[in-house]
Amino acid sequence: MNDEFTRMFKAMMEQGQEMARAFNPALENFQVKGFEKMFPTMSKDMLEMWFGKTFNREGLDAKTRLLVTVAALTVLGAHADPQLRLSIRHALEAGATKREIAEVIYQMSMFGGLPAMQKALEIAQSVFAETEETKE
Repeated sequence: MNDEFTRMFKAMMEQGQEMARAFNPALENFQVKGFEKMFPTMSKDMLEMWFGKTFNREGLDAKTRLLVTVAALTVLGAHADPQLRLSIRHALEAGATKREIAEVIYQMSMFGGLPAMQKALEIAQSVFAETEETKE
């Protein structure tokens, strides 16, 4: 990053924090992990519209795009916990099986390492358990 971009990004973050404090002072102690709960899982049709073939008719379908996203977030490790949870929920909704998700995570152990794979599997298992609870 160059200095100009760094300054611009810093100013943008400060403005965002100031705006959040003005709207709701409680946001000053905002926890990123709680952010995922604000977004419900999108329906399969919605996922296909946003992540599937609507914008790229000859490209990947929503399920494949979300599995690729799970792979990338797995490699990022613990930094992407909320995003990984959300992507796993969306991948399930888009038609991915639990086994497919686990296979993608296993494959990423070569790129992100065993700790990243283990963390992602723990996250996936908790999402699988949550989805089973909501079906009952």
